[in-house]
Amino acid sequence: MGSRRRTQGLRREEVAMLAGISTTYYVFLEQGRAARPSRRVVDALADALQFDPTERALLHALALDMTEEAESAYDAPLDPTLSEIVMHLDPKPAYVTGRYWDVLAANRAARLLWTDWHQLAPPERNMLRWVLTAPAARNILVEWEQEAIALTARFRAAAMRHPEDPAFQLMAEQLMADSPSFKDWWPRHEVAPLTDGTKILRHCDLGEIQLRHIVLQVASNSDHKLVVFQPTEEDQEKIENLLTQAGAWEASVRSGSNAGS
Repeated sequence: MGSRRRTQGLRREEVAMLAGISTTYYVFLEQGRAARPSRRVVDALADALQFDPTERALLHALALDMTEEAESAYDAPLDPTLSEIVMHLDPKPAYVTGRYWDVLAANRAARLLWTDWHQLAPPERNMLRWVLTAPAARNILVEWEQEAIALTARFRAAAMRHPEDPAFQLMAEQLMADSPSFKDWWPRHEVAPLTDGTKILRHCDLGEIQLRHIVLQVASNSDHKLVVFQPTEEDQEKIENLLTQAGAWEASVRSGSNAGS
């Protein structure tokens, strides 16, 4: 075939030929008219489409229809114990996001460094929406574009795991209307796995701080993701001091309000 073209340039006949299956069977697979394909066929299609490991895993998940278990898990509310653990992790920032990256719980350190999601309207308490549409996010996230592209790709991966869930498409349409960047990136169909790593944040009092983080999926509900950050010892002390100051200020406000009532 000469130089290899990108997969979006391949015709159905070419994909079928590379995967060693008939064009008719490939069309039936596309249309959902064929029986569940074997693992060998799924692997052959992934090879033909030059999928990376993340894309290959998503293809297997879709082919094996692994959505029923996730659906039943999604119906479960956030475990109160998990929410309590998040709060006790202060001054290490921590939060929990749900299927659509809604922020379900966040401790004071996370709200100090990102934004106070508790004060936002319910539709705005969403990590993806905040990153893409909040003006402050571009200043707080030092590597904003890199972070936003990666988050979009992870959201795409989640949407592909739940093709029966129309909420993903609705949210994508809303973000395309509200974020020019998302409108450019979403049609690329890029996917990315949940990963541990490092974030660099900018804070008005702390300056730039680097945080290592891990992402943990909850066993009882894999849609719930616990993200815990580890600052340096020096930055952790600074965060703790800021939280103490904020707590003292809040206490004085409450005391003044009660005295005036």
